[in-house]
Amino acid sequence: MRNPESAAAAFLLAACAAVSGNALAQGCAKPVYLTFDTGHMGIAPLVADVLKRQDVRVTFFAAAERTQTDGDSLDNHWAPWWKARAAEGHEFASHTYDHAYWRGDIKGVEPKFRIRPTAGAFAGREFTWDATQYCANVTKAADRLQLVTGKKPLPLFRAPGGKTSPRLLAAAKACGYAHVAWAPAGFLGDELPSEKFSNELLLAQALEKIQPGDILLAHLGIWSRKDPWAPADLEPLIVGLKAKGFCFQTLRQHPAYREWIAAHP
Repeated sequence: MRNPESAAAAFLLAACAAVSGNALAQGCAKPVYLTFDTGHMGIAPLVADVLKRQDVRVTFFAAAERTQTDGDSLDNHWAPWWKARAAEGHEFASHTYDHAYWRGDIKGVEPKFRIRPTAGAFAGREFTWDATQYCANVTKAADRLQLVTGKKPLPLFRAPGGKTSPRLLAAAKACGYAHVAWAPAGFLGDELPSEKFSNELLLAQALEKIQPGDILLAHLGIWSRKDPWAPADLEPLIVGLKAKGFCFQTLRQHPAYREWIAAHP
């Protein structure tokens, strides 16, 4: 007959193992954070289908960029698309409303910046914006996202091109927005010329170099790339990373942003 104490110990050990295994299954030992910036939106339906099929949640950074549908990526034509993504559990954040590039700081006591929008009525012109004007453009995109999705965006933003300065980042933080860049290996290359950087090369590089904790960057359409990245690489990338033990989370769960998000509901 089995010793009762041994049986109890074995049961406890098995129970602990089950709890541990369940926690690991529910948790994310090797997280990556897939993010999409807007673009011409031509591949947006495909991206949505892949994410739904693969049961992956991502964070979208949105600006009102020119689209293939003769409007912009935050207009009423795309509103149902954004609302559907919210219903699926994706997260949203600002990419500045006018896809406004930081071009340099202006010397002076008050923070001012040289800014060049690449979307909207003033695309291609350079302006001097103070912190209030820059924050207003970041907030405008966030407000529009909340209107079309019915979901409050995260208190985060991504500067177009990732171009910033310490002064710009401080100004944005002062009005409630933390900046999100991406990992070197997380640059998925969909902006690069396909003549030099084939989809096969980009996929191989990503699967080889991406590390746990990396923030990944892709777009919902790049005008200049002749062979679009997402139709060829998005699903194989997700499947390949899952096969290597990676799991996908939104930036709401990122350790560098969790406390900031909680403090800025």
